[in-house]
Amino acid sequence: MQDDALVALGARIRSLREGRGMKLKDLADGAGLSDAFVSRLERGQVSSSVANLIQIAHTLDVGVAELFVGAPDQLRSSVTVHRVKDAGEAQNIPSTGYRWRLFAGGMPNDDLEVFHLVFPRKNRMDLMVSHPGQEYCYVISGLIRFHVGAESFDLSPGEGIFLNSELPHRADNVGDDEARILMVVAKSPSKTEHFDWWRVPTASPAMRTTKTKSN
Repeated sequence: MQDDALVALGARIRSLREGRGMKLKDLADGAGLSDAFVSRLERGQVSSSVANLIQIAHTLDVGVAELFVGAPDQLRSSVTVHRVKDAGEAQNIPSTGYRWRLFAGGMPNDDLEVFHLVFPRKNRMDLMVSHPGQEYCYVISGLIRFHVGAESFDLSPGEGIFLNSELPHRADNVGDDEARILMVVAKSPSKTEHFDWWRVPTASPAMRTTKTKSN
């Protein structure tokens, strides 16, 4: 029996793709995935990693949150207030253990998206990702290892990292328990410039800022 969440996710991806006049191969090639995988994903027959969902969302030119909800009624957020009592249910990434909640942003013309992301125990992302824009991640709990290019950084609660999202990057939970981060993602200010962001570029020189490396 198919997982209802997987079926809904697949149907939403297919709807977004068809609405843009994209063939399945166009989406697969743009996201650096196989045609067969995307086909099974759209039919709700296979789960996807967070990294793959980020690639798919950028190929479709939408925020990751839009893969899980219907089309928004407005194009740009005006005022959003987040309160504890309004937290709501966290979204699950099917079969991965990840849970996330969108705090703010997510409309098509918003410049920012703010997420609360929960990493399962002993989590490892399966690949480096690269996409237009910038992002900031603040560790709320646990121990997260951020890989950026050829460097890695171990961050504890109260520490954060800001990075150019065009650099290849990923994050691992290297602690013994779940880890939680606050993630702010900014889109690229250039809407027309094209990036082959699914291709991992050559690692850049070390960033000239104060940082703590992992051993």
